Amino acid sequence: MEQKNVEKVYQALDQMAEALETRENIPYLDALGAAMEYILDRDIDVITEQPLLKQQLEKHAAVFDKQTYKKEEIRKGIQLAILKGMKGATQQQHMLTPDTVAMLIGYLTNKLVGNNENFRLFDPAVGTGNLLTAVLNQVEREVEAYGSDVDPTLIQLAVMNANMQERQIEFFHQDSLRPFLLEPVDLVVSDLPVGYYPDDIQAAQFELKADEGHSYSHHLFMEQSLHYTKEGGYLLFVVPNFLFESDQSRSLHTFLQEHAHIVGMLQLPQSMFKNETQAKSVLILQKKGTLTTAPKQALLVQLPSFKNPNAMANVLKQINEWFENELSDLKN
Repeated sequence: MEQKNVEKVYQALDQMAEALETRENIPYLDALGAAMEYILDRDIDVITEQPLLKQQLEKHAAVFDKQTYKKEEIRKGIQLAILKGMKGATQQQHMLTPDTVAMLIGYLTNKLVGNNENFRLFDPAVGTGNLLTAVLNQVEREVEAYGSDVDPTLIQLAVMNANMQERQIEFFHQDSLRPFLLEPVDLVVSDLPVGYYPDDIQAAQFELKADEGHSYSHHLFMEQSLHYTKEGGYLLFVVPNFLFESDQSRSLHTFLQEHAHIVGMLQLPQSMFKNETQAKSVLILQKKGTLTTAPKQALLVQLPSFKNPNAMANVLKQINEWFENELSDLKN
């Protein structure tokens, strides 16, 4: 992957989005989705009446006609444009999983799927599709991929993001805590939305519903994900460090003991977060089945700064050794 190509992709998308944002008076993220749609189809109804806008779009879209870019170059270019659009966004769900975390989840995915040549993958909080496509770009296998999000702007960006990368992903535009027409998958990856779920009636369908008041959405997402995971399948969640310390954590702990094996917890570097309350970890679960067993020792890791390559290399060596010693047992 070449950084100059990432910049070319970003600059073309940014120029197109800014032109659409200005002339159509629409938010930058909506304009970005329309820009990608134009690159793919060369057809936006609104530009037929605006020849100057069409000329601007055509000029920047030509960047994609003259050169073929790698999937990761396209993903990273789109990511930069999305980050620009999300600056100052007031909605908490308009957040992007950092690339370092996406790379870590891709690495763990490769470890967990082992020698399987194909598998089914689902992200129930897919957002713009950045995490899901980052993982897909790291696994050289046949993958049936699925993603869901309730936010119309984010799911539109996810669809365009996948199409720009020529990724076959089936998307659901719906509340991910409602039933899906989806067969169970082998692996779930998700940067869980943290907070309260406002629909108490729907929350009442879950074991992890709160006894009083609103239920935690991140708890319900974990239960929903386990429901759509095969026996013996794995789940990789980005979770808040306070996950097992909240007022509803006892019921979560009881639920997980019944339905899943806690395979590991990798605490992300504190330097990634503004303060301790925002710090997160990657939680690895395996759905219990008739042939599954818990690891003899869970993988518990405090990750060093990603900017410290020597310390990171040492930790990855330890993780590799853990997988070599434990994974064969988990597969049986």
